Amino acid sequence: MKIEAIELLSNNIIETEQFYNNILNIKTNSKNEDEVSFLVGTTRVSFQKSTVEHPNYHLAFDIPNNKLGEAFNWLEQRTTILPVTDDSQFSTFEAWNAKSFYFYDNNGNLLELICRFDADNQSDAVFDNRSILFVSEIGIVTSDVLSTAEELISQYGLEYYAKQPKTENFAVLGDENGLLILVTPDRNWFPTTKKAQAFEAKVQLSTTDRAHQELLIK
Repeated sequence: MKIEAIELLSNNIIETEQFYNNILNIKTNSKNEDEVSFLVGTTRVSFQKSTVEHPNYHLAFDIPNNKLGEAFNWLEQRTTILPVTDDSQFSTFEAWNAKSFYFYDNNGNLLELICRFDADNQSDAVFDNRSILFVSEIGIVTSDVLSTAEELISQYGLEYYAKQPKTENFAVLGDENGLLILVTPDRNWFPTTKKAQAFEAKVQLSTTDRAHQELLIK
């Protein structure tokens, strides 16, 4: 599965543009009074101006799997990296064969740079904004994880992620290239104590059999 584009809500378009321009060094792709968008690797990320109170989401961005240390050093000079444990800012997902670290954007979105060691995406280039490859995960908050998962599987031709067993409050759909992370509102967004909340979003995704499908998250 590939996440081609996402559309999120924001209370402050100006500060959002400043964060992505100045912190992540990603240029503005387009903007008007009510929207700003960026091309983050191959994924179009757009923010719509909203009066909804403090909308926030969880997103992960893939980076080359030999660049975790470089990415951390690059971003640490630009913003605050969140702690995962008392003595580490890195998260290790053994079942996924992946490692990552986390930070917030200006909207309070929990962002993650992740290396998936089973992916063939090594790079010889010095890490910079161009090393961020694409959006590989977006969180979906729902009161009934398994029912929502089955609906998405039926409607969009998705499958459960083979490396992650499903539970009643956590399930993952997709593959190494793109994942939908389904959680219930009673869960914290790892590695924080911040409760997951549901906010409207649009996701354009493609699978092997179906291209350019639009998923509306409510």
